[in-house]
Amino acid sequence: MGAKGTETRCQLISATRGLVEKHGYFGTGLNQIIETSGAPRGSLYFHFPGGKDQLVAEAVAQAGNEIAALIDAIEPGDTAAAATSLLTAFGDRLEASQWQQGCPVATVTLDVSAANDTIQAECAAAYARWEEALRIRLQADGRSDAADLAAAILAMIEGGLLLARAQRSRAPLERVARTIRTML
Repeated sequence: MGAKGTETRCQLISATRGLVEKHGYFGTGLNQIIETSGAPRGSLYFHFPGGKDQLVAEAVAQAGNEIAALIDAIEPGDTAAAATSLLTAFGDRLEASQWQQGCPVATVTLDVSAANDTIQAECAAAYARWEEALRIRLQADGRSDAADLAAAILAMIEGGLLLARAQRSRAPLERVARTIRTML
């Protein structure tokens, strides 16, 4: 694929990520994706022959990889700092988007994971990567309960994001960060 094709593909994925995070899977139509991306209509099925499901799955995978990279970029040894940094980054996204964009995977997960195996698998894989990155940091901190703590921290972060979005406030994220620091 040439540079133009790669650029078009990236534009479609980027537009999809933003739209499904704000409006959910069912609230995002292919016409919106094409309009937002600026891509030619015919390019959608050229790049994504599996249609909307393939496009959303790839958008979730990309978002999942980006968040995993954020966690991985933080040096092992201080998981509380890693979690706080992640909460800050998510809070910044929420505020910048006027409380419409928090976790790039959660909205899709809630919309379709019970009914769409392809997208469910991608959502599960994203969360598994994040949990594993946290577990590795917790093990580096010397925690024997690293797997359980990683799951709990991820659940707290996701719950904090949901509450922050609902309340249009960073306060839930700040409470989660304090709780994580206390736990660790």
